[in-house]
Amino acid sequence: MNQIVIGIITFIAGAGIAYLLNDYFFKSKKERQIKETEAESEVIRKKKMLEAKEHFLQLKAEHERTANERNSKLAQAENRIKQKEGTLSQRIEENQRQKRDIDNLRDNLKTQIELAERKQEDLEKSHRQQVERLEAISGLSANEAKGQLIESLKTEARSEAMSYINEIVDETKMTATKEAKRIILQTIQRVASETAVENAITIFHIENDDMKGRIIGREGRNIRALEAATGVEIIVDDTPEAIILSAFDPVRREVARLALHQLVTDGRIHPARIEEVVNKLQKQVEEEVVEVGKRTAIDLGIQGLHPELIRIIGKMKYRSSYGQNLLQHSREVANLSAIMASELGLNTKLAKRAGLLHDIGKVPDDEPELPHAVLGMKLAERYKEKPDVCNAIGAHHEEMEMTTLIAPIVQVCDAISGARPGARREVVEAYIKRLKELESLALAYPGVTKTYAIQAGRELRVIVGSEKVSDNDAEKLSYDIAKKIQDEMTYPGQVKITVIRETRAISYAK
Repeated sequence: MNQIVIGIITFIAGAGIAYLLNDYFFKSKKERQIKETEAESEVIRKKKMLEAKEHFLQLKAEHERTANERNSKLAQAENRIKQKEGTLSQRIEENQRQKRDIDNLRDNLKTQIELAERKQEDLEKSHRQQVERLEAISGLSANEAKGQLIESLKTEARSEAMSYINEIVDETKMTATKEAKRIILQTIQRVASETAVENAITIFHIENDDMKGRIIGREGRNIRALEAATGVEIIVDDTPEAIILSAFDPVRREVARLALHQLVTDGRIHPARIEEVVNKLQKQVEEEVVEVGKRTAIDLGIQGLHPELIRIIGKMKYRSSYGQNLLQHSREVANLSAIMASELGLNTKLAKRAGLLHDIGKVPDDEPELPHAVLGMKLAERYKEKPDVCNAIGAHHEEMEMTTLIAPIVQVCDAISGARPGARREVVEAYIKRLKELESLALAYPGVTKTYAIQAGRELRVIVGSEKVSDNDAEKLSYDIAKKIQDEMTYPGQVKITVIRETRAISYAK
């Protein structure tokens, strides 16, 4: 029991001692922390004081620098103001000096003007006296003499002006003729297309003559069916490995040629098959007509054509004029017109369009009583072509008045294309005979010494003797020959009659 009490007392005493020791150590630690905190605060305070002093010194230095810069700028401004004041003072002095000079000059001028006015009065007085003496001597007043002088000068000036105008007109005519020839020659040279005369027949070649019998058929039924379907005369004769297709319509000939080719290649030749092939090929050729028209317009760079005009252009491929392919002729006229319009500074696109469409009146089969130029103009108007193009189409054969500069260009280019050697069909014998008839007809007139048919019979030059035919007679002779040719001969286009009257003086040195 005692041991337990002693243990409890010992435990309580140990706990008290431990509490006292712990309290002592806690207080000493707290005091130590407070001292450390106070030391750190003192260090921070001193540091902050140093930083504040440094910042103050920086602000002071910056303020002094700013003040120095401001003082420097003020000093510079004061210097500039002083310089300007000096310059202004100099200018004021210069202006005052110039003002004094001007005043002196004005006084001098005033004096000189007064002297000049006095001299002018003296001169006028002297002039009046001289005029009075001249009037007394000549017996004419000054106004009458002036009028006579003016009339004399007018007459002289009018005479010189007329002479000058005549020289200019002659020179202009010579230059214009030369320039026109140059433009036409250059145009022809730049469009040197090939020419080929179309015939009314087409040669269809076959591999052997045995095929001719199959084409004819039993009792000629195949060839009759083919002729009835195509409207083409098919001539099977002794010509080796060839069959002749004859028709004036190139479209029919082309359909017949294609039909024969397909039938011979296929080998099935009988009337039913012939009709089937011909109907199919007629549609194919119609589609090709439209394609040819589109391709032609694209090649020439012509846009905005009505679809019906494109179809008419395509049909030109299967039309001919005097043996000349109409599409080839129209393309050539279009290119010629564009080049000539370019040389003259006109609208090349309109000229090319009018050149291509100028013969569309030859394609339709309706209204045959109208001239093809007038019919073509109506078609162009119907399909909304421009008035310049319509006028060029309608006037290219002078059936109507030309109202635009493109019309004569198309007319000239149409003549150029048709006049190319070989462009149009004409039998050689008939051609030579017509030229001889032209020369003989003119040679029969009295006073005519020589005649020459030139330019493929489009011009007849007649040389007359100056002792037998006067200038007035030459003009009458030209008209009489033209009238006789028009009444008695048949010819394409027109014939120009040029009568040349020349005087020759011949001497011999011995």
